Amino acid sequence: MTAPETLGDVTSLDPAVAARLKRDADGLVPAVVQDATTRDVLMVGWMDDEALHRTLTTGRGTYWSRSRQEYWVKGETSGHVQVVRGVRLDCDGDTLLVTVDQTGGACHTGDTTCFDADQLL
Repeated sequence: MTAPETLGDVTSLDPAVAARLKRDADGLVPAVVQDATTRDVLMVGWMDDEALHRTLTTGRGTYWSRSRQEYWVKGETSGHVQVVRGVRLDCDGDTLLVTVDQTGGACHTGDTTCFDADQLL
């Protein structure tokens, strides 16, 4: 199963923003999440139009879980909340940059970032 089809569904995402997004075959765009203060990359999540709309309107990082097949708000169960400070779309329209104030670890393991455990070079 893939993310809900948003083209035919009612979504409140600004049509001008939706038109700029280049989604993958599942209707998703990767969202690179960065700490607004330290500029550390914290995690990568996936958004469809609805997740992006929820993020923009609530100020909370909201993503589509590919494994659970549902929307999730970062920190809803863990308390490790993301307060969104900015959202940018890259020049190709195929990646989002979400800057946040992160409370607690951003990684599902509890680590500060998903990128501190396995340095390859």
